[in-house]
Amino acid sequence: MEELSIIKTQDGSDSIFSERFGVSYHSRYGAIQESRHVFLQSGLYPRLQALKQVAVLEAGLGTGLNALLTCLEAEKVQKHIRYVALEAFPLSTAQADTLNYAGHLGEAAATILHQIHHSQWGQPVDISPWFTFEKRRIAFEDFEEAAAFDVVYFDAFAPNAQPELWEAEVLGRMYRALREDGVFVTYCAKGAVKRCLKSLGFTIEALPGPPGKREMTRGLKVTPA
Repeated sequence: MEELSIIKTQDGSDSIFSERFGVSYHSRYGAIQESRHVFLQSGLYPRLQALKQVAVLEAGLGTGLNALLTCLEAEKVQKHIRYVALEAFPLSTAQADTLNYAGHLGEAAATILHQIHHSQWGQPVDISPWFTFEKRRIAFEDFEEAAAFDVVYFDAFAPNAQPELWEAEVLGRMYRALREDGVFVTYCAKGAVKRCLKSLGFTIEALPGPPGKREMTRGLKVTPA
């Protein structure tokens, strides 16, 4: 059985360390600040500014932090977000309930996080009038949905832990899942990953990374004129 332990990151927010894969779910420099920088600021915001409603696919639900922050943002700007999260190795609800995000994000965050982790697998739930959430217990390799999302949060374990998730078989599924002008974001900036994304058709941007990381990667799905 996989051993998962809660760790505290430098901004005070919790993350999880996986003994099985030898990695933490978030940057040790700060879980909340990494999630905001990589996934919301670099991925979600450009699409929220351009569209009346947005569909987000997350590869790697993990602690639920990305979904939680996205829900809070949807309520703030009052634009509807449909959010689908893929997770093959979910946290137990008991462990998820101990995460300290409410202490950093307000009491409403505790209620939202509880709904995220206690919702039924494969069943969309309206967590708020602005946020519809669905989690699917599925391997990334088995996901296939075409042109259904505006943003992909690719939050898989690092390539040295799960290299198979960073190859064309899986990344191609993410490309196909995006609509035209869709945005793919990940904390990873490895050259091999960027070359693979480019070969699939993404226009690649190397962006400044969150604290503790020099770069991150954004891919844009733009059909040449």
